[in-house]
Amino acid sequence: MDGSLVPKLPSHAQETIARFLRAHVAEAGAKGVVVGVSGGIDSALVARLAKEALGPERVWTISIPDDRMPRELREEVAGYARELGVGFREVPLAPLEARFLEEGVVDPNDRLARGNLKARLRMVVWYEEARRHRALVAGTGNKSELLLGYFTKYGDGGVDLLPIGDLYKTSVRELSAALGLPRAVLERPPSAGLWEGQTDEEELGMPYALLDRILYGMERLLEPEEIARELQMPLEKVVAIEGRVRTNRHKRRPAPIPKLSLRTLGLDWRD
Repeated sequence: MDGSLVPKLPSHAQETIARFLRAHVAEAGAKGVVVGVSGGIDSALVARLAKEALGPERVWTISIPDDRMPRELREEVAGYARELGVGFREVPLAPLEARFLEEGVVDPNDRLARGNLKARLRMVVWYEEARRHRALVAGTGNKSELLLGYFTKYGDGGVDLLPIGDLYKTSVRELSAALGLPRAVLERPPSAGLWEGQTDEEELGMPYALLDRILYGMERLLEPEEIARELQMPLEKVVAIEGRVRTNRHKRRPAPIPKLSLRTLGLDWRD
């Protein structure tokens, strides 16, 4: 494959993210940030970057495991927070989820609906934790996931800041390795953990190493035919990824408002 379609990790990434975090926390008059941690590489990296940027006393991590999360992984997540020296709390998800299932709000046999419910319940807990500490919620979504719409609207997408939102997944791995994150975190298959056996790459249909090259080609405004030719892959696969990015634009945008007055929020009145 052509090496020109490989996203590069900017040498200034860590320092730029640190300045970003400090500036937004200061602007909001917040005491720090809350990070939802899961044992995955994205949340581990955001927690580490926040700790380096703000100091451990201004970072609170929270784990919200469901009943399928192994005890070993729960202990690993807590241990990582202790290693960073940041705040940590665990809130079991099962009792929260059970009430929604009992009331029939969500079909217990609908795997996607239950996955979205879990993501949205976690968002509720993050914001309550943030209110308690007068903090902002730092999300853990990366550029690959955001472009592909691979997140739950008002779930893991419901955050105040996205510190690694301009890093492709492959760059997240590169920066995490450079910072010496634990081997278990670096080697664990990416998963949203929304149902048994779920992995990101299986659900997306190809490995991030290839997805990121397609997305990087799109970022450079290359035509689908050129991307397919450079990556030596079927054109229909590139077109499918482009279609997914286009279809999920609504997830990346604020709710649209019809223009009825002189200045309209999100159109010609921008905060």
